[in-house]
Amino acid sequence: MKIVLLSLLLLVNLYAKSLFSNDTQADNSKYIGALKDLVIATQKTRGLTNTYLNGDTVALLLVQKNKQDMKEAIGKMEASELSADPVINTRATAISQALIKLNRKALKMPPAKAFESYTEQIDQVLMLAQTVSRRNSKELNPLGQEASTLMMETILPMTEYVGRMRGKGSGIAAKGSISEEENLQILSMISEIEDLQKKLQAGMQTIMSKHSENYNSSVNTILQNIEAATKDYVNVTKTTLLRTPGQINPTDYFDQGTDIITLLIRLYDENNRALMKDSEGWI
Repeated sequence: MKIVLLSLLLLVNLYAKSLFSNDTQADNSKYIGALKDLVIATQKTRGLTNTYLNGDTVALLLVQKNKQDMKEAIGKMEASELSADPVINTRATAISQALIKLNRKALKMPPAKAFESYTEQIDQVLMLAQTVSRRNSKELNPLGQEASTLMMETILPMTEYVGRMRGKGSGIAAKGSISEEENLQILSMISEIEDLQKKLQAGMQTIMSKHSENYNSSVNTILQNIEAATKDYVNVTKTTLLRTPGQINPTDYFDQGTDIITLLIRLYDENNRALMKDSEGWI
């Protein structure tokens, strides 16, 4: 009788939980969580370094903290079981070494060069994130495949473009003027952000419609807040930063971009929580 009852229980709950746990998906979840931390800390370091080099000396106080956050994220990546993968390890090691060198000299570089150098390394981290996702995709559950792709190819890139506009824009506000090249760069960032925002909304709605049992109702509120905050940021950028940059407080502009990234991180973490939950089986 006990065996029959157990079998029935498993059948009833099978739609929400697999029989066997997926250790690969769990390891993947931990690693991409650390990757996210590295991207965010590097973005903040880039933006604050750019703001400092353009004349806002207060920003220097936060640079060292974010460099420490970068170091801690790299440590988590190195401690993960996925670091045993030779391709992942080689790329992660190269990124780590490059960031250590860059952090030592960035504050002595021209603002545009420092910004570009950090951006190059963030691009490398984003490429590593996609490598991690794709190398293990066949071993992930359906939710794992869909959510990790959205996390790597939409959410993280959106944090990056918002981070670029935050860092570049706060530097422009700090010096109180904008060049034609900077104007074109900002407009390009706006285009990317708006495109990713649309993909994010559509992608999350599709995933939640198929895997609603793995998500909290608060995710819809987060999505709505991301959409509203993004529209506001784009609007203030177009109407004020690009026209009268001297009227924007660089710290306020930086913080407004940070608010959007914070929401994106919350959404990223909700997806990662869903991945971890989905990786747990009955056995």
